[in-house]
Amino acid sequence: MWGFMLTITAIPAFSDNYIWCLADTDTGRALVVDPGRSAPVDSHLAQNNLVLDTILVTHHHPDHVGGIADLLKAHPDCRVVGPAESPFKNSTSQVHPGDEVVWEGLTFQVLGVPGHTLDHIAYFTDNNVAGRPVLFCGDTLFVCGCGRLFEGSPGQMRQSLQTLRSLPEKTAVYCAHEYTLANLKFARNWLPDDAALADFEKECLQARDEGRPTVPSVLSNEKRLNPFLRWDDPAIVDVARSYCAKHGLAADSDNAIFAAIRHGKDHF
Repeated sequence: MWGFMLTITAIPAFSDNYIWCLADTDTGRALVVDPGRSAPVDSHLAQNNLVLDTILVTHHHPDHVGGIADLLKAHPDCRVVGPAESPFKNSTSQVHPGDEVVWEGLTFQVLGVPGHTLDHIAYFTDNNVAGRPVLFCGDTLFVCGCGRLFEGSPGQMRQSLQTLRSLPEKTAVYCAHEYTLANLKFARNWLPDDAALADFEKECLQARDEGRPTVPSVLSNEKRLNPFLRWDDPAIVDVARSYCAKHGLAADSDNAIFAAIRHGKDHF
């Protein structure tokens, strides 16, 4: 029943961030994810007559937490849920992987997804919102991409993406950045003959030309298209092995193949 009462809206911030707002249209309560800035959140709340009562934090980077202090001044009773082992210390409710977060009848599972940062977590609910399970994944998984490895290892990130890859295929993937076209440029360079990627790139170009976000994506499409979820796909493995031979990198395991893909994107 929740899908009829809940909405998820992208609040743009900075040049390419999305702050996600989950709102209960019956109660007027709102939850936001990774508010790097306060002003666009306050504007969205005011325009839609919403009261902020929960903030979800995926990791400690400033473009994800920078707006929280000001939001708490305006909403002092707001709950801030964030990773317990984190440089970000202002969570009022610290959570660990395996914990649950309940909001307006939705139950989110807290998933440990280190790699981009060591404290990175994601929030998943199999309660359908607009007909689909929901994943708020911060900077771990992007549309046709994944986050840079600022703190973790390729093996950690691959395992984190394995965790996300195992979620229900119809899951809506709400990531925190509009990086899709740049990610597709890399994916198309590695797989120039992949017709599905070419078709998807056209769809995304049209969406951006019309001012529409390319997010959320659907996990089934990510598994089919995203190179960073295809470390065991023979088409990607062949390209990665050639890349490894050219750059003197190992190619003897899933982690090594994943590391090659990430190296390729970092140097693209």
